[in-house]
Amino acid sequence: MYDAIIDLDGLTVDLGGNPVLRGMELHVSPGEIVAIVGPNGSGKSTLLRCVAGLQPATDGQVLVFGEPPADDAGFWGRVGLLFEEPAWYPALTTREHLELVGAVHAEARMTVDAALEEFALVERADAVPLNLSTGQRQRLSLAATLLRPSTLLLLDEPERGLDAAFRARLGDLLEEYAHEGGTVLMATHDPGLAERARRVSPTGVAA
Repeated sequence: MYDAIIDLDGLTVDLGGNPVLRGMELHVSPGEIVAIVGPNGSGKSTLLRCVAGLQPATDGQVLVFGEPPADDAGFWGRVGLLFEEPAWYPALTTREHLELVGAVHAEARMTVDAALEEFALVERADAVPLNLSTGQRQRLSLAATLLRPSTLLLLDEPERGLDAAFRARLGDLLEEYAHEGGTVLMATHDPGLAERARRVSPTGVAA
């Protein structure tokens, strides 16, 4: 059993001989929202990639659900991940992308119609992603991530391309997720999202 959803102990990462993270300590409890804040190049995305098991550590320990992150169905069945924009199926509409996500999860967190409503995509339900605006595609990515059941969300700048009103709505949706028992770790430049979370810096400086 584990006390922390995420437990980083002395996490150190060097990339190309350059130090990116140095002795990072972070403990994230169930139901907590944590925002990684800092300037570009400070290691926010690298930290997230380490937690996802996509970037090996040079030194230190990374535990997620009490174990090192593993690239297997058990791990990814509990983790929702949003980094870069996904590769869309060019022939599938917005609705069909969400139906595809819902079809492989017997207990989706919301219906496709609810997701279209929540993420302001009802009027674009029959459009293919390549015909959506940048903000609409980001809302579709978020809808797909939050529609599927998960215990932990790892989000890299989820506010990218969103207008101010929907950034505020995203904050509400993440708080609802946490109230259901989920845990959120996100890298963000958005002050409004950061204010709703416990803020940490990958440099170890108080945020």
